Amino acid sequence: MNINNRNKYLFVILVVSILLAGCKNQKQEPVLDPVSVNSVSQESTTSQTVENVVEPTEEVTLSENLVRSELSNEWISASSQGQRPIAVMINNIINAIPQSGISKAGVIYECPVEGNLTRLMAVFDDWEELDKIGPVRSARDYFVYWVYEWDAIYCHFGGPKLYVDALLSRDVTNNLDGTSLDGTVYYRTKDRVAPHNAYVSGEGILKGLELKKYQAEHTDNYQGNHFTFALEDSPVDLTAIEGSFDAMTIKPGYPINKPYFEYHLDTGLYHRYQYGKEHIDDLTNQQLTFKNVIFQKTYHEVRDANGYLSFQDHDSTRDGYYFTNGKGIHIRWKKESDFGATKYYDDNNNEVILNTGKTMICIIPDQKASDIVIEP
Repeated sequence: MNINNRNKYLFVILVVSILLAGCKNQKQEPVLDPVSVNSVSQESTTSQTVENVVEPTEEVTLSENLVRSELSNEWISASSQGQRPIAVMINNIINAIPQSGISKAGVIYECPVEGNLTRLMAVFDDWEELDKIGPVRSARDYFVYWVYEWDAIYCHFGGPKLYVDALLSRDVTNNLDGTSLDGTVYYRTKDRVAPHNAYVSGEGILKGLELKKYQAEHTDNYQGNHFTFALEDSPVDLTAIEGSFDAMTIKPGYPINKPYFEYHLDTGLYHRYQYGKEHIDDLTNQQLTFKNVIFQKTYHEVRDANGYLSFQDHDSTRDGYYFTNGKGIHIRWKKESDFGATKYYDDNNNEVILNTGKTMICIIPDQKASDIVIEP
C-alpha cells in the first residue's frame, strides 16, 4: 500500500469512528404505549399519582395487532378497539352452574336479587369470536346503570316489567331481549331444562345489532374515564398505602351461594368459590380468578311482597373495600350520573389504581355489611 492510499484508508476509518460515536451518544426518542395516559406509578406511601409512563418496547411491537382492554388493561384484539362491549345477565342459581364463557369477561358484577340469590353481569370487550355465554337470565333495573357506564349492549331474557320496562324502553338502552330474539340472537341447549339453557354467542349478537340497528362502535353517551391501571411491571402495592391490611380470604356474605375468594401466592390472583366448591367455567374447566376484587357497599330496599330489590346506583356517601395481591384497603365510591363511571377512592381521597387483570365487583347491601368477612 503506497502512502497516499494509506492516508485515504486512515481517513475513512476516522470518519466511520466519528459517525459511530455520534450514534452511541444520540438520545433515542421514547415510544409511548397507546394507554400510557392511563398508567401510573406510586410516588409516596399515601398516594398514587397518574403520569405518562413508557411501556417496554417489546409491548409496543405487540400493540401493532393488539390493544389494551378498557376493562382489564390486558392485551386484546386490535379489531375490538372502539367497539362497544356486551353486558350479559348470567344465571347464578345452583341449577345453572357451571356457567359457560364467563372467564373471558374483563369485569363481572355480582348483586343480590330476590330470594337472597345473586345474579352476575359479565362484561366482555373482545366478544365477537365467543361461541357460548350463559345461561342468560332476566334483567334488573339497577344493573342497567352499570351497563350505561360501559356503553354496553345489554343481553338478557326479559325481566319484571313493573321495574325494568321504563329503563329498557329508553332509546339509550341498547338491549337484546331473549323473549323476542330467542332463536336468532339466543339459542337453546338440550342438556338442561328451561329457563337454564339459553345462551348467546358473538355471532348471535352481531345479528342482533343488525336487526335492532344498534351502533357497534361507542356512542356519544360513552364518557370513558373508568378504571385507571398500573403498569404490569410496576404493580400497585397496597402495603404502601396507609391503613392497608392482609386479605388472603374475603367473603362478601351472600347467604345462598356463599361465595368467597382465596388469594393464591403461586398465581398472584384471587380464586373464586361458591356453593362449597370452585367456581368453574364449563368451557375451560378452569376456576374463575381475579386480579382485583371490589366490595361495594350500597343502599338498598325491598320493593314488594315478591322480594324484588332496589339498589341506589347513584351515590357519593357509601364505602367498601378494594383487594389485590392478598392485601386490602378501605375505599369510598361515587357515581354522579347515569353514564358516568363509578369511581373509587382511598381514605386520602386518591383514586384507586387497579392492577392489570380481571376485576370482580360484589355489590353488598350496606345494611348487611356486617356479613363481610376478611381473613389475613
